Amino acid sequence: MRFLVFSMLFAASIPQVALSQEVINLWPDSAIPNSISGSQIAEKSETDANGILRISNVSVPTLTAYLPAKDKATGAAIMICPGGGYSILAASHEGSDVARWFNSIGVAAFVLKYRLPNPELMTNQQEVPLIDAMQGMTLIRQNATRYGINPEKIGVMGFSAGGHLAATLSTHYYRGEKASEMAKPNFAVLLYPVITFGEKAHTGSRDKLLGKLNRSSEMVAYYSNELQVTKQTPPTFLVHSEDDKGVPVENSINYYLACLKNGVPAEMHLYPMGGHGYGLRTAKFGSLNTWPEACKAWLMSLISAK
Repeated sequence: MRFLVFSMLFAASIPQVALSQEVINLWPDSAIPNSISGSQIAEKSETDANGILRISNVSVPTLTAYLPAKDKATGAAIMICPGGGYSILAASHEGSDVARWFNSIGVAAFVLKYRLPNPELMTNQQEVPLIDAMQGMTLIRQNATRYGINPEKIGVMGFSAGGHLAATLSTHYYRGEKASEMAKPNFAVLLYPVITFGEKAHTGSRDKLLGKLNRSSEMVAYYSNELQVTKQTPPTFLVHSEDDKGVPVENSINYYLACLKNGVPAEMHLYPMGGHGYGLRTAKFGSLNTWPEACKAWLMSLISAK
């Protein structure tokens, strides 16, 4: 059973059993930041031949909550940002499938359906995914007690372009007019993430977020997250394949080196094979299928220390 909840303030009466598939609107429909008044687009969902759910034309961002069994719950939570080149959201194998895996190890998971950059629907399109991610993290933290979550054990995870968004949240939550400690991730998990918009960039993600024309060198640098790591960046776990032709492995390597330079605890796992976009579908790639257990060990060590 699914529940569409328009305000977290009115959701407290929903039975706990329903929360595993609760869907929460990030914003009241009349006040979605940066949206252009009167603009409309029909959201589209389709499942491709590989069983991957692809969502496009997102104009109403949401969180979908997946909660672990009470007897397994660790008090930790993670917000998951699916990838898709800022063009679509790969919402199953980089979203709901991963959320259920986190539930199996006692971690609450929230899949973020963030708005995709579209100048016909929004102003300052480059800001919009981050605005949604910050709001998602804020709502999870504000309702931590209700979900049985420790507000100091809430992280973010992202795949590919979703990894760029997760890294942007990790390095930008305290910057600018919208800075907010409530939006701070306590840890980050990045799988084959887009990190840079300079050399070794995934140009498709860069062009969708920043546009192909009139982007300044300052904007490119601002969203090149290896340049934005500071001591305020949260502990980070990275996974990448050396044969990734879509997002070069240097994206993860350079972010890892930036973490080391700034004293940010980081763990990186590089694998010779795997390509790009595998999520948990790793059986045919040899040692790559060990990444979930490595992630579990890292995360349990981290959250047990807090």
